[in-house]
This record gives sequence, structure tokens and C-alpha cells, in this order.
Amino acid sequence: MMSCNATRRALLNPEVTFVVPSLGTSLYLKDCLESAARSEGVRAEILLVHPSSITPSLEPHPGLRLLASQGEVGFSAACNLGIAESDSELVALLNDDAVVEPDWARQLIAAMAQAPQAAAVQGVNLQMADPDRMDGQGLEWNRSWQAIQIGQGALPPAISGPAREIFGVSATAAIYRRTALDAVAVADSEFFDVRLESYYEDVDLACRLRAARYTALSVPAARVLHAGATTTSGQPVHRYSLIYGNRYLVLARTQGRAFWPSLPVLLGRDLLDLGRAVLNLDPEKSIGIMDGWVRAVRNLRSFAHRGDPAVQIDRRGER
Repeated sequence: MMSCNATRRALLNPEVTFVVPSLGTSLYLKDCLESAARSEGVRAEILLVHPSSITPSLEPHPGLRLLASQGEVGFSAACNLGIAESDSELVALLNDDAVVEPDWARQLIAAMAQAPQAAAVQGVNLQMADPDRMDGQGLEWNRSWQAIQIGQGALPPAISGPAREIFGVSATAAIYRRTALDAVAVADSEFFDVRLESYYEDVDLACRLRAARYTALSVPAARVLHAGATTTSGQPVHRYSLIYGNRYLVLARTQGRAFWPSLPVLLGRDLLDLGRAVLNLDPEKSIGIMDGWVRAVRNLRSFAHRGDPAVQIDRRGER
């Protein structure tokens, strides 16, 4: 683990490892990698984590390395492989359907340098199809105990606005301190819990960082274009199963004995969503929600604990 002085030097002379998990099928992969390679004010290494069965056809980029996983692994496992392979104190996670502005990393690192307790920072993610609208600028919780993207669909804040503290960052595009990731890992080199695969895996990590007294920041000056849901778009049932099932598992882990009194609210919101899906003739979402319940029940014992809440959750979100 790096000392405080070593961490400070890393922020003053930043080297960033971009970890890009990919199945090699994203239409935006080339633009994603090129945007990372164009990063200003940092020395960028780019690790493309891909299944061993697929060798992406790419033009060489400065600092680009290919890292093959054993078979097709989930998002969490792919991120873990890339982070473990990195020697940098600063690790940027970047979806293969996201394109960062040239000063994205520099802006985030500058904000991080001013906040020693910040373990993670992200910018404003804009919708690829409508760049005047946000995909999100961080994670928060709503009254139904759902983790949501702050400001999704709203107009973005001014670029000149100040950085602000948020509950956690979205792993869509964010920079983490490696020392903080090491401090809260669930096992050796398991920074994201691989059992969660994707969806709520970044929320779970945000909870563990919060429990360890780290903070997270959102930086309006750092901008990203994000297409969204391209990897799981062909698997809607599995996607909804992960979203609705993983929420219970993350809350069971972080809330301890306080999780059980919240169950009526969680189930009530799920039943509302299920009713809407049925009325809208959306069988994929309907089946996915119910499969998420099965997923939660199957794994709940390994996540739940009986102690006090590990982190306090402020449910201020509106959706």
C-alpha cells in the first residue's frame, strides 16, 4: 500500500491506468480507446480486458495493452483483472461505450488532489444520443431504497461549477485510488464482488468505501459521452434480474439488522414496477424482476449480517 507521501506524488505527476472491460462487440470501442489515449496532462496506460476467445481488431495506441480473461467473465471480474494488473495509484474504469473528453482525467485528479479523503471521483456523464442531457453525475439512493444516477435525464450543470461530495461514483467512467480499493477489497484482488457481476457492483463498492470513511466527488468540468446498456442490451431478462436481485444483496450487506425492516418498502416498489411492466406488456422486465427475487433469495445468506448498518444511507433521490 502506498504511503501518503507516495499518493501525493502520484497526484502531482499523475500516471493513470484506464481499465476498459469489453466483450469486443461495442460499436464505440475504437472511439473509447482513442479518447483515453488522447488524455491531456497525464501519462495514460490503457488495459483492454477481453475474453480469451475474442481478439479485438484494433489499431495500435500508445500505452494500449490487451489482457485476456479466461472465458467470458462478468463486468466485476473483468475490472478486478485490470486493476490487479495495474501498478498505478490512480485507476480509471471506463465502459467500452463511453468516450471521455481530453481533460477528463486531469480535471478529476485535480479535484482529488484537493480532497485527501476522496477515494473515487467522476465527472458528468452525458447521453450519447442527446448530449444536452445527463446520463448521471454520481450515485444516490431514492425513497424506495433504489440506487439511482443523480440527475439522469436533466440538463447538465455548468462546467465551471464546483466539485461536490456524492454518495458514490458510477463505474461507467470514474477514477479510484488504488490504496483505497486495496483497503476495502472483499478478498485478495477482488475489489468488486464478482457475485454481483454487474449492476449495483459499483454501489456495493461505494458502500464499502463509505464504511471505511472515504468520500466520493462529482466534478462538473469532467465530461463523458455514454451510450449506455450496450453490453446487456441483448439480454434484458438477465439485466433486470441483476438490477432487482443485487439491490437486496447490497442492502443486506451494508444495513445489517436494519435491512429487514426495509423489506416492505423494497418489495412494494418491486411490485409497483412489476405491475407497470405487466400493464405495458413487457415480459422481459416482468420475468427479470421475478428472477431477481429468486437471485436475491438464493444468495441472501452469504451477504446478510446481523450487526449495525455499516454505512448510513440518505434516501433523498426523487425516483
